[in-house]
Amino acid sequence: MLVANEWQDYKIIDMANGQKLEKWGKKILSRPDPQIIWKNKSFPEKWKNIDAIYNRSKTGGGSWKYNTKLPNNWQIKYKNLTFNIKPMGFKHTGLFPEQAVNWDWMMKKIRLAKREIKVLNLFAYTGGATVACLSEGASVCHVDSSKGMVSWAKENVASSGFANRKIRYIVDDVNKFVSREIRRRNTYDAIIMDPPSYGRGAKGEVWQFENDIYDLVELCLKVLSDKPLFFLINSYTTGISSTVLANILNLTVGKKYRGKVTSGEVGLPMENSNLILPCGIYGRWEE
Repeated sequence: MLVANEWQDYKIIDMANGQKLEKWGKKILSRPDPQIIWKNKSFPEKWKNIDAIYNRSKTGGGSWKYNTKLPNNWQIKYKNLTFNIKPMGFKHTGLFPEQAVNWDWMMKKIRLAKREIKVLNLFAYTGGATVACLSEGASVCHVDSSKGMVSWAKENVASSGFANRKIRYIVDDVNKFVSREIRRRNTYDAIIMDPPSYGRGAKGEVWQFENDIYDLVELCLKVLSDKPLFFLINSYTTGISSTVLANILNLTVGKKYRGKVTSGEVGLPMENSNLILPCGIYGRWEE
């Protein structure tokens, strides 16, 4: 497992009974997580001063309960990257801090390449990976079907000081966009994708991970440059093994370009303990 243990502004300070107690900058949030099936709190006293709690509803969804008045948004930093945080629907805050392990990997790959790298970031959300790649001088095409998430990504890029760097923002269905890029003969040196388990595109297109991921990776082969640097797939889909992602990459990118394929879990450490929270899986191809 790759553990995101270099954060200063984010920490898990306890976890029990299906909830994780997190520190986002100076704000303390409690959010549900299905992996936390143990009942004993390690630090019971730390649960007494929580700014906001996300409670699931028995009928589906849930809502935030605020114990203190929070700002509309606030900022946290990861190294030289700055992100805007705000509680939103379905427990999210606009950032997945475990992805820092992938940001570090991408940044190092781009830095050591010592050439101009064009990155295609699909299902790009609020732009964590986009900001990371821009920080090392790569040009990025940021694609997401949600106009609101793309606007949030623009805020993160600007907050990190990269608004004047080479970036395109695209609000579209990823399959349709990649197909257009194939027709335009545009190519990229690196591809990142963080597809949902299930979702709908900008015009109602249905996405289902198990049915669509292989076809999308095959499609993306047609926009890879002659000398690609890396291909990264992230997934939070229940029941999918990281080995499945490795198999897909071996059958597609690895078959065409050789290189190396690795896969595994990503996780977050709990402060002052030896507990690790598993947070998803990854598959990587690299030259």
